[in-house]
Amino acid sequence: MNDFVRHLLDLFEEFEGVSARRMFGGTGLFRDGLMFGLVHDDTLYFKVDDRNRAEYEARGLPPFQYEKKGRTIALSYHQAPEDALDDADMLAAWARRAWEAAVRARPGPGN
Repeated sequence: MNDFVRHLLDLFEEFEGVSARRMFGGTGLFRDGLMFGLVHDDTLYFKVDDRNRAEYEARGLPPFQYEKKGRTIALSYHQAPEDALDDADMLAAWARRAWEAAVRARPGPGN
C-alpha cells in the first residue's frame, strides 16, 4: 500500500470501516463489502450515479477513464475534490455519498 492510500485511510477515520485492496493496477476502497472509491496514480475517485453525478460535474471533476483496445472506457467514478483530501470531515461527506451510490447500484431487491 502506498503513502497516498495510507493517508486516505487515516482521513477515513470519520467514515468508519473503510478498507483498501489492490486491484487492476490501482486500489479499491471498500466499506461493508461495497467498492465506493478507487485510487489510480495517486488520484482518488468516488462512485457516482444519477443522484450525485451533478455535484462532481458542477466542480469540473472528471470521470475515471482508461484505454482498452483503442477505446476509451469511462467508469461510474469521478475524481474527488482536491480540497477534501486534507479535510477528514469533508472527505467523509463525499465518501458517504459515494458509498450510498454503491449501495444503490448493488444488485438485489429494491435496487
